[in-house]
Amino acid sequence: MAVVKEIIRVEENGALSFGNYELKEKTKVLDFEVEGRLYKAKTFYEVTKLKRDGALVYESLPGTAVHHFKVTDNGVSFSVEGEESSQITLELEPETEYKLLVDDLTISNIKTTVTGKISFSVDCEKTSKEVQLKRIRA
Repeated sequence: MAVVKEIIRVEENGALSFGNYELKEKTKVLDFEVEGRLYKAKTFYEVTKLKRDGALVYESLPGTAVHHFKVTDNGVSFSVEGEESSQITLELEPETEYKLLVDDLTISNIKTTVTGKISFSVDCEKTSKEVQLKRIRA
């Protein structure tokens, strides 16, 4: 895997890829339309952030590259890479429990807040990690 040079793109399977942690200056792509929804991507070495219709979808500190980001009724899946361990925040369904898996290993069960936010760390030091959050129950 590699950084996403165009900052955000749609893959053949409909998933999104976004982020470039190698950039030294903040770079944004505004109003990227996918199926009638507008996405905003902001990325550089300090942060990668994706918003859909103004609402947070993904944020990492420091910045990352995200490939094949897909949200379904059952959860979310993507691969992520970066320079070091990253704190990732997603906004999903409020007060819902998910099973967190990294490279097919169960890490823990975690529950979103009343606003739907969920945070966890992934050690993605120049290697790609497969991340899945599988919905358990609301």
